[in-house]
Amino acid sequence: MEKDNKKELKVAALKDGTVIDHIPSEKLFNVISILKLDQCNCQMTFGINLESHRLNKKAIIKVADKFLEQDEVNKVALLAPNAKINIIKDYEVVEKKTLELPTEIKGSIKCINPKCITNNEPMLSKFITIDKMKGLFKCYYCERVIKREDLIIE
Repeated sequence: MEKDNKKELKVAALKDGTVIDHIPSEKLFNVISILKLDQCNCQMTFGINLESHRLNKKAIIKVADKFLEQDEVNKVALLAPNAKINIIKDYEVVEKKTLELPTEIKGSIKCINPKCITNNEPMLSKFITIDKMKGLFKCYYCERVIKREDLIIE
């Protein structure tokens, strides 16, 4: 077999679990942190600064035997709105999810306004997505508008 015809897997195949692909490289460790994958006992593989036609450089995370809940998917969408999630079962992709920012986000974002009721009373924060393209979110309670880059994701 000629060297030019060989295909090279950059990350090992996954039997069962979740693949998060097309993460901007600079967001990889943020995604690992917000999903608490650094505290997970499952096998995890990640790659950073991989070649990508869309992003130039991308990151990927493969987590064995873990399937994300909707609130975890929403958190990834906040950091990496163009990421793709693939659900793998028995080495086959059984579901593909293109991330989309939800219109309403409960409990995942901390309001940056220190006077907001959510920072002073035991209650969940609630944000409304006001511009998906620009990444703008408005606190339901104090109406403070927050940009994606200023989000504090809990």
